[in-house]
Amino acid sequence: MTGTPSLRYSSLSIALHWLMLLLIAAVYACIELKGNFVRGSDIREGLKHWHFMLGLAIFALVWLRLLGRLVGKAPAIQPAPPSWQTGLSHLMHLALYVLMIGMPLLGWLILNAEGKPAPFFGLELPMLVQKDHGLAESLEGLHEFGGVAGYWLIGLHAAAGLLHHYVIRDNTLSRMLPGQD
Repeated sequence: MTGTPSLRYSSLSIALHWLMLLLIAAVYACIELKGNFVRGSDIREGLKHWHFMLGLAIFALVWLRLLGRLVGKAPAIQPAPPSWQTGLSHLMHLALYVLMIGMPLLGWLILNAEGKPAPFFGLELPMLVQKDHGLAESLEGLHEFGGVAGYWLIGLHAAAGLLHHYVIRDNTLSRMLPGQD
């Protein structure tokens, strides 16, 4: 039985999208707030620990999102955007997925290169590399660059959604908003 194509993403896709946003915001908050506390203090160490674990939760959940993208079809944008906008949208989404996969993976590698296991809600994830101080420093630079790039990517993604909703007035944003059924 074929029906009218959906104008919205599935409830699961919507829930994962907004959950990922909350997790990403929490990861950024943990690392930004950590600097307000004395080195070695319990709260600073706790913020670092949660930064690691929430980042790895993003890494786990992003694979569900990718699977959903592979098996599901995105609802059409109405009215249809010009092809250049569609191309930019695909590039933005690719960059966001690289961020959601690459940043936690870099964090895991940094911990391992520092000789530490990656914590994940009571588990210690396997070591991916041997202790190597030089490698840890190089990876930290990449991780910090990715963090700054992430602010820009997320900001541009949100701004594009708002632009489409309030200026262009298409359904780009409403396709992903919760509670619109």
